[in-house]
Amino acid sequence: MKPKFYRKILKNGMTLIFEKRSLPVVSVAFAVRSGGINEAASERGISHFIEHMLYKGTPTRNSKQIAEEIEKNGGDLNGFTGEALTAYHCKIPSKHIGIALEVLSDLIKNPLFDEKEIEKQRHVILEEIKMHKDNPIHYVFEEIQSSLYKKPFGMPLIGTNKILSSLTKEKISKRFKQIYQANNMILCVVGDADFNNIVEFAKKNFGNVKGNLPKFKIVKKNESRTEKRKGINQANLIFAHHIPTSKEKRNYAAFVLNVLMAGGMSSRLFQEIREKRNLAYAIKGESDINRDFAYSLIYVGTSKQNVGKVKKIILDEFKKVSKELNEKELSQVKEQVIGNHQISIEDSQSQMVNLLYNEINGNAKKVYEFEKNIRAVKLDDVKNLAKIKKYSFFALIPE
Repeated sequence: MKPKFYRKILKNGMTLIFEKRSLPVVSVAFAVRSGGINEAASERGISHFIEHMLYKGTPTRNSKQIAEEIEKNGGDLNGFTGEALTAYHCKIPSKHIGIALEVLSDLIKNPLFDEKEIEKQRHVILEEIKMHKDNPIHYVFEEIQSSLYKKPFGMPLIGTNKILSSLTKEKISKRFKQIYQANNMILCVVGDADFNNIVEFAKKNFGNVKGNLPKFKIVKKNESRTEKRKGINQANLIFAHHIPTSKEKRNYAAFVLNVLMAGGMSSRLFQEIREKRNLAYAIKGESDINRDFAYSLIYVGTSKQNVGKVKKIILDEFKKVSKELNEKELSQVKEQVIGNHQISIEDSQSQMVNLLYNEINGNAKKVYEFEKNIRAVKLDDVKNLAKIKKYSFFALIPE
């Protein structure tokens, strides 16, 4: 059955997207079309800092009250900062959608940016940076971007100690006022609600002040490097390659190729590296595909002495795919990609995120064309993408 989908852009530029569902649950998100790609090198991490601060109080609610109003009504409150999007969201019984809209709109319109809270969150984020670095898997996923892109995009999204120390209340407040205006915002709702009520709420609660989005050039590069660390027993490595963003059909071919290579226990690299050669426990593939940037990666955890061997297997397997992939195997992988997508959208929160990312990449409605676009991927599309000429590689290995 075709989903009931609604999309409307208000006169003030705010975008409203809604998918109607019958279960008595609703996922709600207020998002801004801004993240890491909108940050200069000197302010990298400011979007994430603002996300932290927006939960720390408004003139009418302190941080505890913000959490309580959602959680005491059965909801789950959270947020995230990405390279192209920052979102504040909750999942709650649909009878309490009014509370979700009120609380989330309050925190994104009326943050206090209290000096004491800024200092507290500065320390919290500094601890978060340490946590990221201390986790080898998280660290290599973060570091691979610096091997794929030059600054500022290649810098950690969370920022650095030096940059965080330089972010004053004035800088944070100025940035917030510049970005958090209706024309940069998306309100996304998935669940049992009434779209007319959502439209009326947005019209009533958001004005006509225009914000602007700074944009910085994203410059690609390819780099291979190794870092040694004491106190770890396993080498963690990532192999990554750029995906051309000029032709949209290549994006879908990239999804298919990544799943073929490292999408689960039946994937080529899982079978080759773990099952046949017993060189690793964890093998994982991911694709990060946006309008402004796109890349795919493969993660492997292995022994220090096997890093070179695993890297060669990955390159050899891409070469095999570029020459040997056939229609039967391609069809099987397409079914896997489509099935994984169908399972993920069962959850309203996952679908909410899908809609948001499709919206910032053009139009949320494209989420409903995913299956058609995957089925349209041609054999040559995947084989040509598998001809890896340039790549980035990062390995964190025991000293």
